[in-house]
Amino acid sequence: MSDRAGMKMRASARWAVALSCALLTGAAGAATPGDNVSVVRDLASRVGPIVGSALACPEISHPRIQVIADKFRAVIREVSTNEAERDDVSRLFDRYVSDGRGSVSAGRVDCKSADRQLTDLETSISGPSLASVIGPSSANAAPAPVASVAPPPAPAAQTTVALATPTVAPAVPLGTMPAVRGVTDKEIRFGIAAPFSGSSRELGRQMKLGIDTAFNRVNETGGVNGRMLRLLAADDGYEPSRTLDAMKTLYDKDQVFGFVGNVGTPTAAIAIPYALERRALFFGAFTGSNILRNDPPDRYVFNYRASYAEETDAVVHYLIRIRKLQPRQIAVFAQADSYGDAGFAGVAKAFRTLGINDASILRLNYKRNTVDVDDAVSTLKAQKGQIRAVVMVATYRAAAKFIERTRDSWPGMIYSNVSFVGSTALADELMLLGPRYANGVIVTQVVPAVGGYSSAVMEYKNALAKYFPGEAPDYVSLEGYIAANVLIQAIRQTGPELTTEKLIDNLEGTRNLDLGLGTALNFGRSEHQASHKIWGTAIDENGKYTPLELD
Repeated sequence: MSDRAGMKMRASARWAVALSCALLTGAAGAATPGDNVSVVRDLASRVGPIVGSALACPEISHPRIQVIADKFRAVIREVSTNEAERDDVSRLFDRYVSDGRGSVSAGRVDCKSADRQLTDLETSISGPSLASVIGPSSANAAPAPVASVAPPPAPAAQTTVALATPTVAPAVPLGTMPAVRGVTDKEIRFGIAAPFSGSSRELGRQMKLGIDTAFNRVNETGGVNGRMLRLLAADDGYEPSRTLDAMKTLYDKDQVFGFVGNVGTPTAAIAIPYALERRALFFGAFTGSNILRNDPPDRYVFNYRASYAEETDAVVHYLIRIRKLQPRQIAVFAQADSYGDAGFAGVAKAFRTLGINDASILRLNYKRNTVDVDDAVSTLKAQKGQIRAVVMVATYRAAAKFIERTRDSWPGMIYSNVSFVGSTALADELMLLGPRYANGVIVTQVVPAVGGYSSAVMEYKNALAKYFPGEAPDYVSLEGYIAANVLIQAIRQTGPELTTEKLIDNLEGTRNLDLGLGTALNFGRSEHQASHKIWGTAIDENGKYTPLELD
């Protein structure tokens, strides 16, 4: 950016800030509720880009930005006469914030200038609260008169601006729209942070494989609204200590639009705050943990799959009602971290739902990224044969090792795994030990049977064979494929002027999406999980999964 251009931009920014202050303290004071909304719409076009450009600069303290954003959202709530009006103005503000972020990404604004603009804005609103100087909503009493503050003289080229008219960004054709991170005329870049090394690497590889299959399929027909979809990967080894670096690589270096298919619960605990702070889409993660399922949901986090609580609830009901076990005969083998905690909490909740005391549930632990199950086996042996079923919240290698170590001593033990285990990898590990280790092992699924003939599964298998010949169908890659197709549908509906906020609005409008799964998929403002369906499967003596009725 040239010095002259920088000076012109800063002068324009100072003028806009001063004008915003004037509108806040002057014209708005005597306005009617409807006029107040118009004033705030106008302010959104001035404050939003400043907030957005600041958010794109890591060196600018986030709490400073949050104060501005919170104050402005308080104004929106104060002046809006109904919920629809409030939502409309909020979306407008979010769009201008997105435009501001894009200005930094495209090099039109540098971070020093963004910091100066933010400082000017902080100064301009450091007096009374914004809500107190904006005129009242229809439900409030009229305020005391507020003195008008005149803005400083504007540059000659800007004196024709109509101050009372809301500034709404006009629609622009593809190729001239404001720059959006990860979006060009030709492609949309997404990132996946997952294990591509270590003992859980097959989970990351399969999840990426499924997403790539869906992306390749749509790209072959011209992409989505003329853009190709591209998936960039970063390896975190399923270790939370590596997740932040993986996320930074994808966001800062690769400039991805959003994240899709991240793998794991303990890693999500690091990745989600990072994505939320940047208001980046976090979609279709391979985890059923409740940290992705807040109530109300986080705006930028969307799940395709059912939760671990729903999976474990289904299997506990199966064990007690169908297999006629007593609650004291059920134990939990769980990873000693937030993934294991989520699964254990699901079992405890299922017990409480059935009116059963959950205080005495036996938990058998192992350490993440290991197959050290010695302590778990010793604890099980101390129960002297009382346990007849183990609900497993583990990854495939640890689960296989636990079954190997206990199958001979407890030949009638029922083993049940949640879907995150990695179904194909688990079956392969067990069949290497011998059919008796695999036969009868249960895995709850959040996708239909890969050996079935539903339209979704047939489409997936045909695409997998076409783009990745030699790869066997797999439950994890099928989940990645389905999640990616839900995302593709929303991108298509959003149209060529793609931004995160517009995409999220379209996701939240998804109703009764039929991908051929046998269950409709839905999102809403209070529902960011598309499916609640659980399928039961069990491994046979040939290492193949067969359907299992859970109720």
